[in-house]
Amino acid sequence: MRRLTALVAPALLCLSGLLQAQNPASKPTPDVLVFSNGDQLTGKLERVAGGSVVFKSDMAGELTISFDKIKELHSGEQFALLRKGIPLTKKTEHTVPSGTVQVADGNVVLTSSAQAPETVPTKNVDYLIDKASFDKQVNNKVGFLHGWNGVVTGGATVVRATQNGTTLTAGLNLVRVIPQVSWLPPSNRTTFNLMESYGKLSTPIIGTTPASDVKTSIFHTDAERDEYFSPRLYALGDLSFDHNYSQGLQFQQVYGGGIGWTPLKDPKQELDVKADIHYESQQFIQTAGDPYQPNVNLIGSTFAETYLRNLPHKILFTETGDILPGWSDTKAYSANATATIALPVYKRLSASFSTTDNFLNNPAVGYKKNSYQFVTGVTYTLH
Repeated sequence: MRRLTALVAPALLCLSGLLQAQNPASKPTPDVLVFSNGDQLTGKLERVAGGSVVFKSDMAGELTISFDKIKELHSGEQFALLRKGIPLTKKTEHTVPSGTVQVADGNVVLTSSAQAPETVPTKNVDYLIDKASFDKQVNNKVGFLHGWNGVVTGGATVVRATQNGTTLTAGLNLVRVIPQVSWLPPSNRTTFNLMESYGKLSTPIIGTTPASDVKTSIFHTDAERDEYFSPRLYALGDLSFDHNYSQGLQFQQVYGGGIGWTPLKDPKQELDVKADIHYESQQFIQTAGDPYQPNVNLIGSTFAETYLRNLPHKILFTETGDILPGWSDTKAYSANATATIALPVYKRLSASFSTTDNFLNNPAVGYKKNSYQFVTGVTYTLH
């Protein structure tokens, strides 16, 4: 008998495994939404934000419905609930209620095996986020190569006539904000900007006029890291590198640290103001026969502002301005201003129009203080 059992038991286990393989796990029960007029939809509750429910149905697609148009809603998935007027912080993020969702009679009820049911009036609900996404964002440690958004811009002008001219422009603007969701307060922000404008205008020999070449070369790149004390106040570390042939500036480098504040922030616009103390080094182009231009090393500051506004029809306007006084050499100051408008053309492509003015009070001998650019180009949004 024992031998028979020993032979039959493995066979039964194999048969059980085969039956389980042939009968995959059943699909989860769909969520149910009942409208105020009695109509019903089945599908999946995606999230709740700003007093509206985002519900995805195979028949109707993704719908956004305000709470006042919903009679009942039932979801067996786990969701976390954030209340209006109660900011989420490191101290409170682990006390956020979660559970399966039922909406009825103007209330949201979360049911969980780990705690008593939580009832919250719909008017007090700020967000409902699926628990997996909530935990991921709260505990997330995003790799440095992930989470970047931004734009790439390029433009070119070619002239082959009495004069031969070529102008090339390229730009890259990147930003990375952690966490990557609006319902969590910002922890840090990293920005990187790069701009290059290169041009050459050649005039051939015409009569007794000799041939000549005029060159334009303007390069700028900067990076900044912000660490937030609160949703609007942060410490910052920044650096920048510049080259501007029209000003005789061979290479300028700036390394600093300071503080920033966001006095204005809403879905339509954002304004940041910043100030730092930095070390600045300027190296100038030395031309044979001209007086020697000494290089400059100084301690200075940057006072800057950045403004962004979302205009109708998905038009984006951005503007930045800064002034860099030198404290150890008051004559060595500079200022910069840029304004850009991007008009959507097709999907992620936009037509961009940008104007930039750079001022350097102490250019190399024989060079200009002001450098002005107006650039048109094509912009591609990365995300």
